[in-house]
Amino acid sequence: MIKVEAVFWLIGILFVAWAFLIARDTSHTKRWGSSAFWGLLGLCFFYGTWVQAGTAPPWILGIAVLILVALASTGVLGDGKAKTSSVEERTVSAAKFGNKLFIPALTLPVVTVVLVLLAPVLKIGGQPIFDPTNTTLVALSVGAVVAAVVAVVILRPRQKLAPIFEGRRILESIGWAALLPQMLSTLGILFTKAGVGTAVGTLAKGVLPDGSLLAAVVVYSAGMFLFTVLMGNAFAAFPIMTAAIGWPVLVQNFDGTPAIIFAIGMLAGFCGTLCTPMAANFNLVPAALLEMKNKYGVIKAQVATAVPLLGANIALMYFLAFN
Repeated sequence: MIKVEAVFWLIGILFVAWAFLIARDTSHTKRWGSSAFWGLLGLCFFYGTWVQAGTAPPWILGIAVLILVALASTGVLGDGKAKTSSVEERTVSAAKFGNKLFIPALTLPVVTVVLVLLAPVLKIGGQPIFDPTNTTLVALSVGAVVAAVVAVVILRPRQKLAPIFEGRRILESIGWAALLPQMLSTLGILFTKAGVGTAVGTLAKGVLPDGSLLAAVVVYSAGMFLFTVLMGNAFAAFPIMTAAIGWPVLVQNFDGTPAIIFAIGMLAGFCGTLCTPMAANFNLVPAALLEMKNKYGVIKAQVATAVPLLGANIALMYFLAFN
């Protein structure tokens, strides 16, 4: 059985490999700091297996996270400008392969979906091939490997390990922001455990007009928007606002339909995603990869869509979720 631990170990191997490549790059002005950051992150993926199994203390991972934060915040990370093809070479390659360039990109979702659908019947000796508790994640990882192999077969790069080298280049272009989604998701869990949702609910109930459904819908949706802007992740904002207003007020007090309320509530949160630099993987990383002059250019282009869309979500929730 391919368990999720195998996926984490594969990710760990990649990070350690990239750290090794960075350390060997003598032209990299910040190679030791960058190598230490990505190498330590890779080792965390290995160590996490024993933490999950209960055979190793979790506090070591906490110290590792603090070290990662210290490395990222002290300016020791940098972009080594790894060797890659020139603009002219990429232009020639694009003209040569044409639409075939989309095949590796499409391979990833196709393989993932097929494996997820076939997972219940893919068995060896009566045992499932994929971990049934993490089928999608395992299938996605297999799809990524298959897509990389397909890319090498179709494009035939001079260096057969081009996916590794290009992965290092892209990773350094993104920098520490690549970890921001994971950090923010963890922050949402911590806020929920600390009772932030309950505290927000107490404050909200103090200002909400009695019996006003519209006010409750607006506060819930706007709260999802604002918390997502602050935390950069609608999934982190969701448990807070749902514990504060979504469940106790909209569902229990006004007898709303949970599925509609929470689905549209997430959409309201996604409107916040469009407007915040905290959602670095959506808004800052594309600007860095495209080498845009204004790193906030993506956000500025999206605000005009996000705000009206928030209003539309408020209206949809109000008219659809309550009988």
